[in-house]
Amino acid sequence: SDYQQLGYNLRINLFQGGPLKTQSLMRDSYTPDIFQKAVIDPRHWHGRRISELGKWYEKYFLDLNVQKAMKEKHG
Repeated sequence: SDYQQLGYNLRINLFQGGPLKTQSLMRDSYTPDIFQKAVIDPRHWHGRRISELGKWYEKYFLDLNVQKAMKEKHG
């Protein structure tokens, strides 16, 4: 029956996971020395400091909370 066939297929483990070796177009396009020369500065993200982003998000969520409280209070 169909159920036995489905059970058989599940028992033989058709879905054995992803490939053992992954390929990346970026990694294949550049030589290894490019990645060794790259310096990652965790304090800068697209020209902005993490602390500046944190302050912006803090003000943004504070504004959202104030708007929500005003809606609840005044309808």
